[in-house]
Amino acid sequence: MPPVPTTPPPTFPIEHTAFLLPGPVGALEVVATPADADCTPVRGVAVICHPHPLHGGTMHNKVVTIVERALGELGLACVRFNFRGVGHSEGVHDEGRGEVDDLVAVVEWARRASPGDALWLAGFSFGSYVALAAAKRLGAAALISVAPPVGRWDFDTIELPDCPWLVVQGEEDEIVDPSAVFAWVATLPHPPQLVRMPETSHFFHRRLMDLRGAIKNAMRAHLPPPRAPA
Repeated sequence: MPPVPTTPPPTFPIEHTAFLLPGPVGALEVVATPADADCTPVRGVAVICHPHPLHGGTMHNKVVTIVERALGELGLACVRFNFRGVGHSEGVHDEGRGEVDDLVAVVEWARRASPGDALWLAGFSFGSYVALAAAKRLGAAALISVAPPVGRWDFDTIELPDCPWLVVQGEEDEIVDPSAVFAWVATLPHPPQLVRMPETSHFFHRRLMDLRGAIKNAMRAHLPPPRAPA
């Protein structure tokens, strides 16, 4: 793997930038991307979490990058990162506990780099569990959960956020039980917006553009205000 710059930028970069950020157990590999050049940028930063590290999950996963694309087209700056033990990120997998701490470290940098901006969190599969587990603690202004692994991780003890929240679940997911996700959503006191995608597998094969559209359509109404011109 080629090296990446080791000094985190003090302000949010104006172009796609990779760097190493000091984390709880060592460096974390991070990529920061400004809002899409063809849209109106808004006062928000989205931090996106990747799927399970022990099953090939990285920040380069296609679902993660399509979430980044959708949110960038809505005007948000975006941050992806590798959990501990993945890519250039140091440490070893910690069953979700340490990964929450990794997310907190990345969010702290994002808030220093873009002070005053709304924080959006998003995650795919295991990453959606981590994002949900940290959302209330971090004061997220919006949350996106793609294929949350209900039944595979303990969702019952998580303190749920009170922000706008979108859940997207494929109806033919071969890894996460769709019926478990639908049943869990129905039990929540303030259920998130649920988008059920028919004929869709866990990795959204041939449905990535539909996922992109679902995210944009659902979250457009919750966007923070436009960013003032530089």
